Amino acid sequence: MTTSRPFRVTVYASSSERIDAAWHAVAEELGTRIAQRGWDLVWGGGRYGLMGAVSRAARAAGGRTLGVILQQFVDKNVHCEAAHEMATVTDMRARKRGLDDGGDAFVALPGGLGTLEELLEVMSFKQIGLHDKPIVVLNVHGYWQPLLDMLERGFALGFVQSHFRGLWSVATTPAEAIAQIEAAQARPRGRAAVDPRGGGTG
Repeated sequence: MTTSRPFRVTVYASSSERIDAAWHAVAEELGTRIAQRGWDLVWGGGRYGLMGAVSRAARAAGGRTLGVILQQFVDKNVHCEAAHEMATVTDMRARKRGLDDGGDAFVALPGGLGTLEELLEVMSFKQIGLHDKPIVVLNVHGYWQPLLDMLERGFALGFVQSHFRGLWSVATTPAEAIAQIEAAQARPRGRAAVDPRGGGTG
């Protein structure tokens, strides 16, 4: 007998405590809205920064949180002990795989190198047809605009094929991000096609 599980959203986010508190409000709203939809939150398992904010808000709104974290971070006691589930792994490739496989959709909050890497990897995996899950770049306060401009430059110069424009969407508020995921759920799903003449994987 197969048991269905709730829809799950993987959120990539900063764990920095050095950022302005204003950024936390966005993460908190996103976590709240995910829980209010009855969705599970999958995240990096940390309790600091935007990671901590999104997970605390999701739990406060009655949602379930599922973390994937490195053992070395558990050893340093930066993990969230209140998570409903926490998978502990020994390397970053396993961590990213857990975050990727665990979610039915992806949202990138502002973040640093790790968040940037996770976002670009899940974009490239969708490009070559390894998944067809919604990806939302939450461009709050224009944080991701330089990256979005760089991607547009890639399209303009032919480094990225134009038909890949639909691989991700851009939101400016958590409400818009949730709406885009819901809209993607309603659309037929299909795999991206890679043209071997260029712009496929790099």
